[in-house]
Amino acid sequence: MKHFNPADILLPKKDFETWAVVACDQYTSEPDYWHDVEAAVGDKPSALHIILPEIYLSDDNSERISAINENMQKYLDGDVFDVHENSMIYVERESNNTLRKGIVGIIDLEDYDYRKGATSAIRATEATVLERIPPRVQIRKDAPLEMPHILLLIDDPTRSVIEPLSDKKADFEQAYGFELMKNGGHIDGYFLPEDVIGQVQDALEALIADKDDKLLFAVGDGNHSLATAKECYNQSKNPLARYALVEVVNIHDESIEFEPIYRVLFNVDAEDFIEKFSAHTDAHGSGIRQTFRCITPDADGELEVKATAKLPVGTLQTFIDSYMKDHPETKIDYIHGEEVVENLCKQEGTLGFIFEGMGKDELFPAITADGSLPRKTFSMGHAHDKRYYIEARKIK
Repeated sequence: MKHFNPADILLPKKDFETWAVVACDQYTSEPDYWHDVEAAVGDKPSALHIILPEIYLSDDNSERISAINENMQKYLDGDVFDVHENSMIYVERESNNTLRKGIVGIIDLEDYDYRKGATSAIRATEATVLERIPPRVQIRKDAPLEMPHILLLIDDPTRSVIEPLSDKKADFEQAYGFELMKNGGHIDGYFLPEDVIGQVQDALEALIADKDDKLLFAVGDGNHSLATAKECYNQSKNPLARYALVEVVNIHDESIEFEPIYRVLFNVDAEDFIEKFSAHTDAHGSGIRQTFRCITPDADGELEVKATAKLPVGTLQTFIDSYMKDHPETKIDYIHGEEVVENLCKQEGTLGFIFEGMGKDELFPAITADGSLPRKTFSMGHAHDKRYYIEARKIK
């Protein structure tokens, strides 16, 4: 069996515009967004009724989860879905004057390992927070359906896998084409013919054929959802649950941009932190130097240290984790944008770090060198650019 395969994909028969909603882990501090979605959807069949937006996560989600499972079964028993057997879907997503291209199919969870240092074909890009998995297991373990917001990245600089499909799409049967709600842009999907599916699979396998490290897919979005799928499969060993529906995209797609996520520490003795950070890297670092801009209420300057990881964020985060164990009073936040860091660091007891971000071409080498990267290493697009739930698959 190949690393990426077709699946029996379920699509709604109508009303794609109200069916598709953005990934559940977006807009978690913006209840008005989800209220607008609820008003737009109403009682129509919709992905909204079979997901749990994380803004509603609480200590007891049992009633919501029960309703989700009931709605899933109602949709399966009713006249909501068309079943498209043994299918892959080529997807074009237009948003903010960019076009992202991808392919929807299934991966084998036996090929996926989110642990640091994994050598599997599918790996996490960032450290998996184990505490985030059990609440998601509660949602998935009895669910008869799955829907993906997972994006897997491939390293295909010659654009041999996905991009050739664009010139052939006129010959493909269209699966859908509609406007995504709430500034999500436009999306088109096309069923791939059987011979083209084979070409895609062969092109994917060729990416790792001559490499010592057989890393094929790096998780770009949805790692905790994929980790949850893996845990549910490990518990049930249900053959249908062994696979997960995902979208594969090329890291070299022009629409994909990596933005650094900076660090701000609160209730910290900045002088003590910097002194110990420097001492730690002097003792354990390599000959490579990395530079950080350090900001406090009273100072704004550069700190150069010896690298202890391939990326500056890895050098910094490893030490932060160690430091915070000894200083539980210190808290951390992960920040987009230099100006936000500068403003936050006007408060007493703060220390901000701004550093060079990771280029897209550094991701796969960094995973190979360091294992999964520190959490919050990079951001891949804004909330409205994230994947919307459209396709579904039976997992029971």
